[in-house]
Amino acid sequence: MSTFILVVGVVVGLAYLFRHIVVKGKRCTSKAKLRGKTVIVTGSNTGIGKSTAVDLARRGARVILACRSKERGEAALEEVKRESGSEEVLFMQLDLASLKSVRSFAESFLKTEPRLDILINNAGVVMQGRTEDGLGMMFGVNHLGHFLLTNLLLERLKACGPSRVVNVSSLAHNMGKIDFDCLNAHKALVPSFSVIGLNVAYCDSKLCNVLFTHELAKRLQGTQVTCYSLHPGAIRTDLTRNLSSVFNTLSQPIKAFFFKNSVEGAQTTLHCALQEGLEPLSGRYFSNCTARNLFAKAKDDATAKKLWELSERLSGLA
Repeated sequence: MSTFILVVGVVVGLAYLFRHIVVKGKRCTSKAKLRGKTVIVTGSNTGIGKSTAVDLARRGARVILACRSKERGEAALEEVKRESGSEEVLFMQLDLASLKSVRSFAESFLKTEPRLDILINNAGVVMQGRTEDGLGMMFGVNHLGHFLLTNLLLERLKACGPSRVVNVSSLAHNMGKIDFDCLNAHKALVPSFSVIGLNVAYCDSKLCNVLFTHELAKRLQGTQVTCYSLHPGAIRTDLTRNLSSVFNTLSQPIKAFFFKNSVEGAQTTLHCALQEGLEPLSGRYFSNCTARNLFAKAKDDATAKKLWELSERLSGLA
């Protein structure tokens, strides 16, 4: 019996250490105050986007919640104001599945807001289907919408430098690839939709985020704008809300123990947005508030440039 109790004690102890050291991870240690600064956070009506917005608003920033749903965005607006104690929070409608909406958002923002100091491209989806413009949904929302948004706002970011662009990617980018033949033929990351294709397209879209950041950093050299991509960790959010209810129900016990909550999951985003002295690391990929090395495919100059040029064409910038 004593041996059994000892084994149970060791298992519980190891589980506790794993939960509190590995799962929860590091926290952003920056004490930066942001009064007078303006930040956009896409997809900030829920999950790590909303937690990011609350933290930035507490620091005094003027925070723009850029969200697709007017109803959910306005509800989040009240929650962020209440939790942060700040009235310097606004909701602006942005549907990343519509290039017209992205352009309309950028036009309205540039007309009404004189500053932009931090752009956090946080929004993402895991779902099948096509965007308003006939693009694969995950390519259109997770990459191309943010690509267009960033480019439309770049001059304002440059004018307000030093400023930053933060692209929320995922460890899943390691399993991704960019099939340019498929993108040219189907305007999507996979030729057809299936359960397997859903996972493949998500991983591919996250690789797009990292490659976009790599190329953007090169193009921003000589300016006061820097950019970073990141893996936030495995998070208990509603990113998988479009998957089956059976999957979401069965995965809850696993998520409860092994996944971060949204506040923990926002820490690397905040680190990339706020940490002092990161400028020499522009273009790098972060995980657990630490710069990480990438596989060759995620920092390939030729692939990143080709993706940029294709994205310019598909978004109407070229």
